[in-house]
Amino acid sequence: MIRHARNLFAATAFASAALLTLTACGGSGNQTPNAAPTDKVLHLSFLQDPGQPPDPDVYYAGQGLLLTTNIYEGLLQFAPGTDKAQLQPLLATSWTASPDNKVFTFALRQGVKFHDGTPFTAAAIKASFDRRLAVNQGPAYMVSDIESVTTQGDYAATITLKAPNAVFLDYLASPYGPRMLSPTGLAANAGGDNDQTYLSTHDLGTGPYTLTDAQVGSHYGLAAFGDYWGAKPYFTTVDLPVVTDTSAQQLQFNNGQLAAVLHDLPSSAVSAYIGNSKFANYSLPTMMSNYFYVNPHKGMFTNQAARSALLQAIDVNQIVQQAYSGRGKVADQVYPPNMMAAQFAKQGITHDTSALAKVVAGVPADQKTVTIGYDSSNPDNQLVGNLIQTQLATVGITAKVQGYPTSQIYGWPGTKADDAPEVLLLAGWPDAPSPYTWGHINFDPDGGLNYLNCSAPDLTASLSAGRVTGADDIFSRAAAQASATGCWLNIADVDDFVVAQPWLKGVAESHMVTEPNSLRLATLSVG
Repeated sequence: MIRHARNLFAATAFASAALLTLTACGGSGNQTPNAAPTDKVLHLSFLQDPGQPPDPDVYYAGQGLLLTTNIYEGLLQFAPGTDKAQLQPLLATSWTASPDNKVFTFALRQGVKFHDGTPFTAAAIKASFDRRLAVNQGPAYMVSDIESVTTQGDYAATITLKAPNAVFLDYLASPYGPRMLSPTGLAANAGGDNDQTYLSTHDLGTGPYTLTDAQVGSHYGLAAFGDYWGAKPYFTTVDLPVVTDTSAQQLQFNNGQLAAVLHDLPSSAVSAYIGNSKFANYSLPTMMSNYFYVNPHKGMFTNQAARSALLQAIDVNQIVQQAYSGRGKVADQVYPPNMMAAQFAKQGITHDTSALAKVVAGVPADQKTVTIGYDSSNPDNQLVGNLIQTQLATVGITAKVQGYPTSQIYGWPGTKADDAPEVLLLAGWPDAPSPYTWGHINFDPDGGLNYLNCSAPDLTASLSAGRVTGADDIFSRAAAQASATGCWLNIADVDDFVVAQPWLKGVAESHMVTEPNSLRLATLSVG
C-alpha cells in the first residue's frame, strides 16, 4: 500500500459536507431495523486483524488506522468531510515554512494531556521523532531528514531539515505521520525495544480515545479519554471484534449488532445495500486507486512496446462498471484521485487490442500463458482479474488468476521477485497527499513499494525535482514518464463505501479523504 490532512471544526464540517461525492439513504417510514443504543457503546468490527500493533511508529497498513488515528494526534491534520486535502491545526495551532521549505516553526496547543497524565509540551516533539527513528519501521522516512528540533519555551518549536522538502507538512498531517507520544511514558516503558512491547497493548497518545484492549486476531477496544482537550466524544466505548467472514459481518450488521461496516464489502453486497432503504449508505471520496502493474522482467513483457500494448488492451470501462458500480469511476490520472487538479497527470491511454494481438502473434507459445496476481485479502481484485482474464483471451493470451498473501507481495520490491506474476492487481493510497509520496514509493527503484521493480532514470529525476518545489507540472512530467514505461495503469478511483444504521449520525463529516477504511470516531453521534 501507499498512503495525507484532518479534523474540521463543526461549522466548517457541516458546510463542506455538501461538497462530498456521496450517496446517502436513510431508513424510511417504519422500516428502521434497529433502535439506537442508549449505553453509548459503538459497535464496529475489523474483517481482518490489523496485522500490526496499534503503535503509530510501527503501524503501516490499512484497517488499523481506525485505532491509531483515534488514539494518537500529530502536530497537524487534514480536514474531514471534504474531498480536498486541506491542512489544519491539531496539536500545533499555527505554523510557518521558510521559502526554501527547510525550516518550519510551530506554535503549540496548551492545556493538552497525554493519556498517562503528562502535559503536552514542546519537549514531546523531539522525543517522539527520536523514538520513530529508533524503531525504524516503514513510516520512519518521514522524520529521517530532520536536522534539528529546537524549542522556544514549552509551546513553540522549530524544525530544521537537512534538505528542502515541500511535502514535510503533509507528512506531519498524514495518518502515518509522526504522532506525539508522552516523553514520560516513553522513558518509563522503554524496555529493550523502545517501548514496542508496551505499545502493543497500551498507548501514550493525546487523542479522544485510549486503547483498552488489543487481543490479536480477536478483539480491540477503545474508551473515551476523560481529560481530552477537545470536544468530548458521544460514544464512551468502542467495541471492535475481528469478524473474519464477510457474510458473518454483514449478518451482524443486518441484525443490528454492528453500527456500521466501514470497509471490505464485496461488490455484490454494495449493490444490495444501495438498494436497501432500511440502512444508510455512503460512497465517500478517498485517494485510493486500483492499479494494474506489469512485470518488466518476465516473458513478452520484458519489451516496453509489449507492456504499453497490454495497457491499451485493458477495457477499464467494463471493469469499473462490473466491479465498482456505485463506489468508483474510471481513473483519469496516473496518480490517485483528489491529489492534484484534474488537468494534471492525465493518463490518456486509449482502449485498443490490435497492438497486443500483433505482439502475441509473434512470441513463442510459452509466453502466451501468464499469471494475473492479486492480494488474496481483496475479493474485488479477484473479480477484476477474472474480467481481465476474459479480455486477454480475445487476443490469444491464456491467463491464470492467482491470489498471493500480502506478506509475499511485500517481499518483492528490491529483489529478483522470481515468484512474482506477469501482472499484479493492487489497491493502494498514498502515505501523504503529495504526488511525490505516491510516485517515489511506487515508481522509484528504492521507493519501498515498487512491487515488480520497474523504473526509469528520467522518472526518478523528475520526482526528485518535484520534492523540492511541489510543482504540479513537474509531477505531470513524471506521470508521463511512468506511463511510458508501460509498467503501471490506474484502473479505477475507488470510494470508501460505508453502510450504517440510520441512527448513526456524522458519518460523512467524520471521514477523511486521506484515511480510507476509517472515521474520526469522536464526531459520531446518535440521532
